[in-house]
Amino acid sequence: MRGSLVRITSVLLAGVSLLAAPAMHPQARAAAPGELKTDLDAILADARLKGATVGVVVRDAKTGAVRYSRGATAPVLPASNLKIYTSGAALSLLGTGYRFRTGVYAGSVSGSSVKGDLYLKGTGDPTTRAADYDRLAAQVAARGVRRVEGDLVADDTWFDAVRTPASWDPTDLQYYYAGQTSALTVAPNDDFDAGSVNVKVAPGAEGEPVKVGLTPATHVVKIDNKAVTGKPGSASTLSVNRAKGTNTIVVSGSYPAGGAAYTTLRTVENPTMYAADVFRNALRAHGVQVRGTTERGRTPKGVRAVAYRSSMPLSQLVVPFLKLSNNMIAESLVKAIGRKKAGKGSWTAGLPVIERYARAQGVPVGRLDMVDGSGLSRGNRTTAQDVATMLRRAQSARWFSTWYGALPVAGDPDRLTGGTLTSRMRGTPAAGNVHAKTGTLSGASALSGYVTDESGHRLLFSVVLNGYQGGAPKDIEDKIAIRLAGGEPAPARSMLTSRSGPQLECSWVGRC
Repeated sequence: MRGSLVRITSVLLAGVSLLAAPAMHPQARAAAPGELKTDLDAILADARLKGATVGVVVRDAKTGAVRYSRGATAPVLPASNLKIYTSGAALSLLGTGYRFRTGVYAGSVSGSSVKGDLYLKGTGDPTTRAADYDRLAAQVAARGVRRVEGDLVADDTWFDAVRTPASWDPTDLQYYYAGQTSALTVAPNDDFDAGSVNVKVAPGAEGEPVKVGLTPATHVVKIDNKAVTGKPGSASTLSVNRAKGTNTIVVSGSYPAGGAAYTTLRTVENPTMYAADVFRNALRAHGVQVRGTTERGRTPKGVRAVAYRSSMPLSQLVVPFLKLSNNMIAESLVKAIGRKKAGKGSWTAGLPVIERYARAQGVPVGRLDMVDGSGLSRGNRTTAQDVATMLRRAQSARWFSTWYGALPVAGDPDRLTGGTLTSRMRGTPAAGNVHAKTGTLSGASALSGYVTDESGHRLLFSVVLNGYQGGAPKDIEDKIAIRLAGGEPAPARSMLTSRSGPQLECSWVGRC
């Protein structure tokens, strides 16, 4: 965690300095009056946009003057551009210093024994990894506890028991970008893909079963290994799947002998019990025996804290949230907002609060429809004009420099700087200049943020494209951003990479 925090903090500090206008790129050119409309119209004349819903707005960041507008008020599916609303609301309503907290509690400790149950209570922290549960267990052991006479009780009541929005595509639910939201969960990596487990597959001897392991180790998830090791150099037909409603991951197909180990993520059904199991394993490793079972329940009043953990503050958490377009952080923040402002940690409580926040920023009533906080649902709707309004109003917020620094930066090779724009717009006037949120679902692509033009003026822009032909037209978004930065409106195909699973996002699957 320490290394991650150092990198996140450095990104935040860099974000403040980046508020200054970047130096003019050698390829930038001066634009003649009225030329911007001609150039953007030409870019948007791409045949792939025939019949598409196109929303594009460009405004002067300081004065708000509209430089270009097309389809500005058309309802559009924003994909992960919805995180612009969620992140702004979280920073304003929860505060930059907000932290998720996880505690371990006991009713009665006598000598080295907890006489009753031991309680693990969470508040939705999406960043708690196995190492963090290990540190909690170490704190329990350091208090002299060696035995728990009762049960280990997992308390996830800070949030409701609805784990995924009803509108999410069921075929997405086994993939890490659609993990279940719980007040107690486990992040399997430093990207904080909460509610998932790493599945590692390595070849065995030719003709023998492959080797499969889970990280973190857990008894909650079962492996049904049907895969065999194929001949060296043979094609892989490996398949790793978790059926909805089960915690059995089926590994099937063939994987070549001598091949490098393959690692992927799969979500876990009931992340509360997953977290409790990881914590119980950690207690055992530190010499603390729990005699009873592991159960879900509620922490009673009057218990005493025996271990405690706080997450990084929201001012730092917003970096992996926006840079990597982390869906699980988004959904935890929605429920945290609901808990703080409406007394219930749920989507039905939190989403209306965010919509009211957006109206206070100038988004008209009825033009924003949020059914989740991440943008993964196809039921979300907004307009390019309203996204631009949120971008303009954000500039006057006390947290703007933090938020601006957390947006992906075009063409920057550092993952915690470039984020989902790492491989885009390199070698152009937009590189290191454009700070923007990406967004992609099937049939929906978006890019909204800030850019400094060739004259040194900061612009804000929102490009949301729906219903286009073929794959996500990231190159069209890039051409617009490059043109705004003062570059020639020439073809600029995006360089995309992907992770395992269905391609829903650019740069990282299920993201942006």
